[in-house]
Amino acid sequence: MQNTLFDYSPIVGREPIRWPGGARVAFYVGLNVEHFMIDRPSTSINEATATLVPDPLNYGWRDYGPRVAIWRVMEVLDRYAIRASVLLNADVCEHYPQIIEAGNARGWAWLAHGKNNSTFQADVDDERAYLAEVVETVEKATGRRPRGWLGPALTETFQTPSLLAELGLSYVLDWTNDDQPYRLNVPGMLSVPYSLELNDLGIFTMHGRSGGDFVQMVKDQVDQLCAESAESGRVMALALHPFVIGQAFRAKYLDQALEYISNHPDVWLTTSDEIAEHYAAPAGGHDRFPGR
Repeated sequence: MQNTLFDYSPIVGREPIRWPGGARVAFYVGLNVEHFMIDRPSTSINEATATLVPDPLNYGWRDYGPRVAIWRVMEVLDRYAIRASVLLNADVCEHYPQIIEAGNARGWAWLAHGKNNSTFQADVDDERAYLAEVVETVEKATGRRPRGWLGPALTETFQTPSLLAELGLSYVLDWTNDDQPYRLNVPGMLSVPYSLELNDLGIFTMHGRSGGDFVQMVKDQVDQLCAESAESGRVMALALHPFVIGQAFRAKYLDQALEYISNHPDVWLTTSDEIAEHYAAPAGGHDRFPGR
């Protein structure tokens, strides 16, 4: 089946993107704040027990996120005045309202991230009603309608972007195929870069990399993107899950990575909402860098 959601567009030869203040790289933290159902298998650290009900080993690992780890991650983000772009399961609003309160106090951006992370988008029966419920739940709890979407496990159907546009959303993160935003073939909808590679879940649990490796990867990513963006800006997303990066022995490495990013002279610390808004604004994201 041919993909009709977007066209092929090589990054060379595009109209240049200019970020505020002459920054070369727009950086955001994509913080996955999720709820998992206790009687359904999901993201696991040990597959040996993943099919059991209940599964205390894997459920407990995931549940460490909202109970403990996210509060540790908040402290690190606060240290560098970084506002998270939260990929928010709607069920979080009911089960962990203290997180919503803390995020609102920090000016976090809230993106819709499905109902919970045990339900994939492709498994939903009535997608239009499902998405409406998710979006309205997030809006009611946070006080603002979400602008962006990331599917649980980055899942979509071919109809998801158009249904989201009907609900007033303006961008998705699911298509991790670019270093710049681009327009989908759905009126009013953008794709904003997200990352599977610079993602703590993959780095630590799938590939077994160390905290020092994580810091070096972050440094290498921003340095390379800055080097490539002399004529047109890039986006750098750092995808985080509290139950992974928020483990006590990893917190200092997140601190080191964000210290490097926040002190980088060519980086705009922002949110995915602001990236999408700036790119979509008339001529806002498509002027050359001043003096170039």
